[in-house]
Amino acid sequence: MKNVLLGTIAFIALAAPASAADLAARPYVKAPPTVIPMYDWSGFYIGLNGGGGSAHQCWDVVNAGGVIVGPPVSVGCHNATGSTVGGQIGYRWQIANSVFGLEAQGNWSDFKGSNANLAFAGVQDASKLDAFGLFTGQVGYAWNNVLLYVKGGAAVVRDKYRVFDFASGLTIDNGNETRWGGTVGAGLEFGFAPDWSIGVEYDHLFMGHRDVDFFFSPGLVGGPPGAFAGTARIGQDVDIGLVRVNYRWGGAVATTY
Repeated sequence: MKNVLLGTIAFIALAAPASAADLAARPYVKAPPTVIPMYDWSGFYIGLNGGGGSAHQCWDVVNAGGVIVGPPVSVGCHNATGSTVGGQIGYRWQIANSVFGLEAQGNWSDFKGSNANLAFAGVQDASKLDAFGLFTGQVGYAWNNVLLYVKGGAAVVRDKYRVFDFASGLTIDNGNETRWGGTVGAGLEFGFAPDWSIGVEYDHLFMGHRDVDFFFSPGLVGGPPGAFAGTARIGQDVDIGLVRVNYRWGGAVATTY
């Protein structure tokens, strides 16, 4: 009996390797593809912005108390500088790496400046740009979550002007206007989350020349309050630098393999 048991064990030991060799090879299973997320700039967005700017202005007198001044007399130039804060809303759509968009932006601003009047001693000409709006189209190129774009369209600004006596600070006359012009700009934006982005932007506003009427103010100097004082032809260009934060919805995070 012992001999039979030993013989059986020996047979199994010899047969096992042959049986394993006869088994079919384990089939190869291809590893699943790697999914790489791609940032999608498509969708509506809304955001906030803040920064600073400068409005360069040059004044020429074309009418003094109802008397036409010809040729116009230059009374000087100045830069009205200050800070700004506002918001924007828009829509972008992405085709491959190209990004297109439309945007409306509105800002409060506090750009102030003045210069000594070159024609009248002791008089200062001052201005304040207290609001502006931009209505633009965008064209850009995206490297995943980094977007470089240019923009252009219409601009509108609200200006207030004041002529005052330098010694006393009293206002002689003042004027105001809402002026339309054009704008071009460029920006760089970084998507730091699926729905959030932050960026920087520069805009230049071409506001041209406009004739602005001035009226006497109540005070110790000048003419009757509310009476026509004259007209100044004012040329204006504005430069603005902004930091922007946007929240986007309506798009999706695409994938590639």
